[in-house]
Amino acid sequence: MDTVPYEHSSIDPTRPSIARVYDYLLGGKDNYAADREIGDVFKRDLPGSVTVAFANRAALTRAIREIATTTGIRQFIDLGSGLPTADNVHQVAQRHAPDSRVVYVDNDPQVLVHGRALLENNDRTRVVAADVRDPESILTHRDTIEVIDFSRPVAVILSAILHHVNDDEDPAGIVRHWRDHVPSGSHFFVSHFRSGDNQETEEAEKVLQRTFGRGRWRTDAEIATLLDGLEILDPGIVPAPLWRPDRTENPWSNGEEREFTVWEQLIAAGLARKA
Repeated sequence: MDTVPYEHSSIDPTRPSIARVYDYLLGGKDNYAADREIGDVFKRDLPGSVTVAFANRAALTRAIREIATTTGIRQFIDLGSGLPTADNVHQVAQRHAPDSRVVYVDNDPQVLVHGRALLENNDRTRVVAADVRDPESILTHRDTIEVIDFSRPVAVILSAILHHVNDDEDPAGIVRHWRDHVPSGSHFFVSHFRSGDNQETEEAEKVLQRTFGRGRWRTDAEIATLLDGLEILDPGIVPAPLWRPDRTENPWSNGEEREFTVWEQLIAAGLARKA
């Protein structure tokens, strides 16, 4: 029996959710049989692919820490935030800078229910029900306005979300809209599935497209294009495990070279700054 807490009438347990599949791959419990069926395709037929979820989450954690400790930014907007898990953006940011404020944005009803329950007693966070493809509705949402001061630099987080936006939905336009509405000094963190030109990653892309009717892997150059008008900071657009790795987290961060698996190379990460 499925026993997902905070049940909500708008949640359909028979239809898989991107957020819940991701939760399942990370070892979470906020998922249903329909989500686990899709997750098991990756676990069974594409062994090694589950490491992508963990590599992405680790890179996100490092990016939030980096922004909180080195830039003075105390405002974060997490677009397509997904279900709460360990080391959420507000937890990482507030661990290093307790006055940090965070707005989470998602359109999955279960994400909204869980997020609001988690953040009920945190007055520096909000959860906004909106679609990342409609940035204006997020910018003008009363909860966003209440938490975010757009006269000061903002960290815009686009972690593993733009590869779910098809080309005809103008993912570059989404980033551009935020770029044009945040001040100089704002930072953008992006992680994105990379075109691998190999059978394994092509099959992973097909699984998501068959299941959700969307999904677009992009080359490093295409990912960089999404950040046009921003300064991409070192080390550029690179596989997530290589994005400013911790020595304790990755044994190859001490300069030793080794060959990455196709899965370790599947998701790229990058940090950019508005001049």
